[in-house]
Amino acid sequence: MVESAGGEAGDGAAEVLDRPLPEGVRRRVVQIVSDGFGGLTVAELPSQLRQYARFTPTRRAKFAGNAMAAAVEGDTLFRQRIAERLREAQPELAGALDSGAPPPAADPLDVAAAAYVLRPAGWVKLVAAAGEEAVRADAERADEEARAELERLRAEVEAAHDQTRAEKERLRVELESAKKEAESLHRKLRSALSDVKRGEAALRKARGETEAVRAETHTQLSAADSEARRLKARLGETEAALEASRKAAREGRSVEDMRVRLLLDTVLEAAQGLRRELALPPVSVRPAETVDAVEPGRMSPKDIAARALSEHDPAILDQLLALPQAHLVVDGYNVTKTGYPTMPLEKQRLRLLGSLSQLAAQTGAEVTCVFDGAELAAPVLLAPPRGVRVLFSKAGVTADELIRQLVRAEPPGRPVVVVSTDREVADGVAKAGARPVASVMLLKRLSHS
Repeated sequence: MVESAGGEAGDGAAEVLDRPLPEGVRRRVVQIVSDGFGGLTVAELPSQLRQYARFTPTRRAKFAGNAMAAAVEGDTLFRQRIAERLREAQPELAGALDSGAPPPAADPLDVAAAAYVLRPAGWVKLVAAAGEEAVRADAERADEEARAELERLRAEVEAAHDQTRAEKERLRVELESAKKEAESLHRKLRSALSDVKRGEAALRKARGETEAVRAETHTQLSAADSEARRLKARLGETEAALEASRKAAREGRSVEDMRVRLLLDTVLEAAQGLRRELALPPVSVRPAETVDAVEPGRMSPKDIAARALSEHDPAILDQLLALPQAHLVVDGYNVTKTGYPTMPLEKQRLRLLGSLSQLAAQTGAEVTCVFDGAELAAPVLLAPPRGVRVLFSKAGVTADELIRQLVRAEPPGRPVVVVSTDREVADGVAKAGARPVASVMLLKRLSHS
């Protein structure tokens, strides 16, 4: 068997491969070497391959592929031994290659790999032809894949076109629907404007009718006043007649007494009928009570300002809160950050509200404490102390604006005292008729409680 291999080598030894072994052929060669590897002893293996003797064929092909390809290329004896194992495993293929007529149905890569190992006459042509066939097959496969990819891309483009057409149709339908909805909204808007115009006309008509009723009522009141003056005049005449009848009675004129009494009864009955017709309410307020003035024993904020007290004397605050129906409005955080700014906000509020509760109990005044709600991360769970109203400003509204709203809500003439160091707040409430007081004055007053 070795002589056969030597003769075979002599037949194809002169042939040399002038190009790199095609990759497909190389993989088949490595597989042939890996399969024949197990039939050799360790001594028959090249030294660089002995470490892979116990590997399975699959692991040898994976980890020793390059080493086996190099050994087959450079070690003629090792190649001949692998060729012997190949002849034993595939005798038909080996015989066909020796006769120069490889099977036409065989895989060109298998034929080229076997020819590379066996080295029959013309093996270089077989390897080159297998490489060209592999390149042609790869080209055909790449061309087929390119055509398939092109078809797939065409299908995707067509699907995208269909989707685009469907999307355009959907958008067109939505646009038509939006136009119809807009036209409907325009009609509703025109109808609403017409309703508003009719409402305004009805309001103007109602105002005109109200003015007419007021004018008619004024006329009726004027007529009633004239009638009352006429009745008073007749009453005077009647009283004069009564006096005359009394004088006549004293003189014995009984017929005149009867006539005078009859006239008096007539006038009284007429007056009672007029009262029922006018339905005038009983008089509960006297005209003198409608005139705004300071009654004896009461003081106004101007009277307090005239007293000889220091501007920062807490006694001024006591005098202001002693006014009838006084209302104390406190800018909460302005006071607490002036008096005890290092404390947490919650403890600032609790300390101030506790002191204000004592002040409300001592003075009897209405007390409202306002805090800025913008500094709160969440709603405050707070039970207001007795006698103190606690308010937090809403989102977008500052405590200063809330204080000005409270001052504007009070009727003119009521004593309103606002505690804040903010000059803008003080000027604003002063224009609205309230008395501004510095936060320091309230803190001094609370420290003496």
